[in-house]
Amino acid sequence: MSVKHLFLPACAAVIATAGVPGAAHALEKIRFGLNWLPEAEHCGFFYAKQTGLYEKVGLDVELRPGGPGTNIAMLVSGGQVDLAMGTSFTTLNMVKQGIPGITIAAYFQKDPQTLVAHADQNVTTLEEVRGHPVMVADFARGEFWQWLKRKAGFEDTQLRPYTYNAAVFLSDPTSIQQGYVTSDAYYLGAQLPKPPVVMLLADYGYPNYSSTVFGMRDFIEAKPEAVKSFIAATSEGYQKCMTGDYTPAMELATSINTDPAYGPGLWKAAIAEMRTRELVTGGDARALGVGAMTDARWETFFKDMVAAGIYPADLDYRKAYSLRFVNEGR
Repeated sequence: MSVKHLFLPACAAVIATAGVPGAAHALEKIRFGLNWLPEAEHCGFFYAKQTGLYEKVGLDVELRPGGPGTNIAMLVSGGQVDLAMGTSFTTLNMVKQGIPGITIAAYFQKDPQTLVAHADQNVTTLEEVRGHPVMVADFARGEFWQWLKRKAGFEDTQLRPYTYNAAVFLSDPTSIQQGYVTSDAYYLGAQLPKPPVVMLLADYGYPNYSSTVFGMRDFIEAKPEAVKSFIAATSEGYQKCMTGDYTPAMELATSINTDPAYGPGLWKAAIAEMRTRELVTGGDARALGVGAMTDARWETFFKDMVAAGIYPADLDYRKAYSLRFVNEGR
């Protein structure tokens, strides 16, 4: 998720056998729902698809792009896709609603969510954002905004509408808006006289796992070997993107998402941010491997969200995740 915080291009393609010579035969089918249009944040999936990593482990993986208005949890619970990308919130919300969704890997150890301000406005930290209007999307008001209220003393009186269009922010040097660290400097910086001030919430302790893989418990329990193979191949794909040549993934994804904003320039900038900030390889992934999750991190997240008033304290948050398929380095 990057420039989706700025504008809404159109793309409705499905990535099935694209990028791999010949259609797959006698392979286990997995339909995977992306959380947005093809982009650098999805690099691991596209790398595994384009280079044949999925086929090597016996899988025929279909990558289905998301987009504005896509309810990915509904697609999974309704059986339209087998697995999908989410966040810690995704399966906790499902469990809260009595839906047996379960997160099985987390490819971003740091959530890329940011707040962005203009330079030279005496706003460089979250504490300095207090009292200023902030443009925030509807979904965020029930998620990271509640955390900001508790952790940084924000108030609902600061809230302003955010419409996924950067025009208001660019035209008002006193404005502050939500952003995404993989695209803020590249996209907004190109249109401002000075680079924007980017405040990564994870650097202030925001514990949300992002770019997760989740599915329905029944599917995961029925096909554990296929799920294990999918996670292993995807993890290898992300590792290659973070340490090697990500060109195969970029070529496949940009051939499908043809909006100019999603071209090689943004891809390279986003990957650079992912590498520098260790979004994929930092945190618990350093010791446990790409895709890592821990009981301690989930407990911290849940307790923070209970304190923020998002979840009831008696919710069984342990039903929302499983460590069965990750932490190979333990």
